Amino acid sequence: MKSIELDAIRDRVRSLVQEANFILPADVAARLEALSAAEGLGLCQDTGLAVFFVEVGEGVRFEAKRPSDSLRRAIEDGMIAGYGEGCLRKSIVADPLRRANTGTNAPAFIHWEVVPGDALKVTFMAKGGGAENWSAVRMFPPAAGREAVEDFVVASVDRAGPAACPPLILGVGIGGNFEGAPLLAKKALLRKPLGAPHPDAFYAAMEGRLLERINRLGIGPQGLGGRTTALAVHIEAAPCHIASLPAAVNIQCHSHRVLGFEL
Repeated sequence: MKSIELDAIRDRVRSLVQEANFILPADVAARLEALSAAEGLGLCQDTGLAVFFVEVGEGVRFEAKRPSDSLRRAIEDGMIAGYGEGCLRKSIVADPLRRANTGTNAPAFIHWEVVPGDALKVTFMAKGGGAENWSAVRMFPPAAGREAVEDFVVASVDRAGPAACPPLILGVGIGGNFEGAPLLAKKALLRKPLGAPHPDAFYAAMEGRLLERINRLGIGPQGLGGRTTALAVHIEAAPCHIASLPAAVNIQCHSHRVLGFEL
């Protein structure tokens, strides 16, 4: 006859109930992944604004088969077809107050940049409305300094709470002008890999401080509490007027859908 200590059973059960609640079994995870791929399920029901950052090389020439063709038309037609074939939700209304849905997710929101070279680079970001709604821009006096900008970013996350679907990725734009700072903030979200520090040590340190402060808010995943409210903070900076200090924060939800190609 074999003897088993009851204390050993107690200890194993204590570990067992925690492990079962913390770790999704590998076979379940594999099955969910297989079914998700087979069904073509979106990562979130909010398939977002179709935001494109397009870099056009100065040496690129485009060939059109139809007189009505253009680069914008090609991008937008591709987006419409992709959203339609993928059964992705159409989230765009034609007028902000009368709210009639366009039914195609058009228009696309395209940001253009002419760059040296002979390549075309297209980067797509699906930007959900829940996170976008809590983004913000402030025009500070220069004397406000770094501390005021950091407080503004942290306060923006605190104000959003669970509504932006944390854990979040924060794009922060500093400098430029009134319309430039929010674009910098959105462009900051494109940085890869996620969490890669700014090449300037000053801003890299600022990113680290902000991430630490934001995670100390205790909002946690989906607002349920915890130490991970944000996954990364990315800052982009640009020259600005001597009399102003523009700052913007663009909040991105945990479903960070960014992908691109180069031709």
